[in-house]
Amino acid sequence: MRVGSFVLAAQFPGQGQGEALHRAVRTAEVAEESGLDAVWLAEHHFVPYGTCPSAVTLAALLLGRTRRLRVGTAVSVLPTVHPVALGEQAALLHVTSGGRFTLGVGRGGPWVDLEVFGSGLEAYEQGFPESLDLLMRWLREPAVSASGPRYSFREVPVVPRPSEALTEAPGPEVVVACTSPASIRLAAERGLPMLLGMHVGDEEKAEMVALWRQHARAAGRPGEEIAGAAHVSAGVCQIADRRADAAETLTKAMPGWLKQGLEAHVTVDGRPRSMRDPLAYTELLCGLHPVGTPRLCVDRLAATSERTGISRFALLTEGSGDLTATEENVRRLGAEVLPHLR
Repeated sequence: MRVGSFVLAAQFPGQGQGEALHRAVRTAEVAEESGLDAVWLAEHHFVPYGTCPSAVTLAALLLGRTRRLRVGTAVSVLPTVHPVALGEQAALLHVTSGGRFTLGVGRGGPWVDLEVFGSGLEAYEQGFPESLDLLMRWLREPAVSASGPRYSFREVPVVPRPSEALTEAPGPEVVVACTSPASIRLAAERGLPMLLGMHVGDEEKAEMVALWRQHARAAGRPGEEIAGAAHVSAGVCQIADRRADAAETLTKAMPGWLKQGLEAHVTVDGRPRSMRDPLAYTELLCGLHPVGTPRLCVDRLAATSERTGISRFALLTEGSGDLTATEENVRRLGAEVLPHLR
């Protein structure tokens, strides 16, 4: 089992954006010191829900600050970026880090981002498969051309080629954020592991893994690839000597962040959107994930892995909103939880 920290660089009420980003960087540094396997970096635009607008850029910084830790994006929003540009960045990080970079990609949402970056709503609603396939070709082939409805260009060489990294992997690992049957099928047909959201419980995640395997088999993916697919489960982790204390830490801090962060999202086409009740959502997360004593956290992660077949976890450890408390939370995760899972 591999456990990492899910870093949103969340801006809690009363905090500055620089404070949120400093906490994100320190989380990664402490994660390496504490023996965690990875950090996963979220990407958001124009909202305090997360203050990192380029997960791949922050990944570059953290790969330079660390020596062992795996660094992944969770996720780079593909509809708002050219897949070749993202592929070049991913290849660069793969080659220069010795293969420690994972590229997580997703569709994002129907937000004003699509207007600002000029990609339009169609890129979100229809264009994700074309973008994903072009990205994967760039990461796996020596030269690439395109003749699709969105991207069309003559053949050009891939520079740098990911396969020239001094690592066994031919290119950076790619995972796909999946929230619907269509995205699960898309990932499965290409043999790409899923990243599953923190709002989803064990039963639903198990169903999503089963559906992925079904589509992967139907697409003729190799049996060993299907069996070995390392899906990632996002969640929340807060450790305390009593479960009530851990839950109280989150229910005091997270609703304010969720309210201001989620309310700031603006749809590109004015479509109405509903927002979860911040306190009820925080309480839901406390019930689904390792929030409590170290023993409870061990049992919860082990149970999720057994029920779903998922072997990797990306756990939000900054739910207190406080730098010192976040560092302590990460250290306790490394010292008091991980040894019992390996």
